Amino acid sequence: MKLFQLICSSTLFLGATQLYAADDISGVWRTIDDKTGFSKALVEVKKDSDGTFSGKVIKILPRPGYTPKTHCQKCPAPYTNKPILGLTVLDNMKPSKDKTEYEGGTILDPLSGKTYKSKIKVTNNGNRLRMRGYVGVEVFGRSQTWIRDQ
Repeated sequence: MKLFQLICSSTLFLGATQLYAADDISGVWRTIDDKTGFSKALVEVKKDSDGTFSGKVIKILPRPGYTPKTHCQKCPAPYTNKPILGLTVLDNMKPSKDKTEYEGGTILDPLSGKTYKSKIKVTNNGNRLRMRGYVGVEVFGRSQTWIRDQ
């Protein structure tokens, strides 16, 4: 009987640990370009004092044969002509009722200068984010995968 209780307790503990890991998107994430498949940048996501999450670019990752842009030239104010390094690209993401999803925030594409509504789905035991940026309804958008870097 004690063995059974130990197995049940361990299973509950491990399950709770996995849920917690999937619930927290804080950390450093490697962004993967949905068109080329190459890594573009490292984004650090932090939980803000109001309980929302935001992310800023902490490193730009050049790919072979391509010189990355360094400034957000087409971005709206207050981001116009600001360096991409240090730029807040994810803002005001709130946890939804589903513990593995976040919504209600925005994501900025520094290459196009466009800001989109955003939705995040945490997958692969908290090691991947499926980022969805869209205008209007979610169907009209594009997705990108971010992989936990640290």
